Amino acid sequence: MHPSFNRPVHVGIVGDFDRGKSSHWATEAALFHAAAKLGVWVEPRWIATPWVERAPAAEALAGLDGIWGAPGSPFASMTGMLRAIEHARVRDLPYLGTCAGFQHALIEFTRNVLGIADADSAENAPASHNLVITPIACAVPDGEQGARALMGTAPAYPQAGTLLERLCGPGELHGEYMCSLEANAAFAARWEAAGLRVSARGEEGEMRAFELPAQRFFLATLFRPQLLSSFQEPHPIVLGFLEACVAEL
Repeated sequence: MHPSFNRPVHVGIVGDFDRGKSSHWATEAALFHAAAKLGVWVEPRWIATPWVERAPAAEALAGLDGIWGAPGSPFASMTGMLRAIEHARVRDLPYLGTCAGFQHALIEFTRNVLGIADADSAENAPASHNLVITPIACAVPDGEQGARALMGTAPAYPQAGTLLERLCGPGELHGEYMCSLEANAAFAARWEAAGLRVSARGEEGEMRAFELPAQRFFLATLFRPQLLSSFQEPHPIVLGFLEACVAEL
């Protein structure tokens, strides 16, 4: 354990744990990889979305040093997931969202910062007039023939001057995807005017990651970096997230 810390780093993984999802096991493992690299002791804790809906967010998420918005939508409680993300954003608690954690962070930002109350995802509310998360526009090479989904690895390009570029470098970044939904580019100008910054784009300019520069650490990726982490090479995004969690201890 790092000599300057006398307690574990408490990371809440908000989502509905499914032992059949490799990305869920990989989320915990990636935190342990990063902790070993930093020489700190981390205690991940899965927090089910219904619990965040039933209890006041401050109670459900008490004692956490950071929140990871997990993959795995649809969640048992979308309300609980959005409350956890809002809690992290309002309290400036380090937040990392991956896949569904990316999608719901955009919904939360659109609802609570832009004031668009019915902002939603095509998965949750396809009839909404303000779908900020929409089906993938184009088929990708790694997918099945004609499939409109991001499956397997696909390149993303970190944007200059962003947190993501500082963490991963300026070169092409390969991420692991398993997603049929992406950010609706029609909202991009409003998001950016409200303080959101696109961190990485796909080959056609699609948003693949975003950050909130005003926050201590708030980064969300459509890809799942935890699947590319190892003990020998912790993923730099997870490493940066955990560093932010320990910064105030």
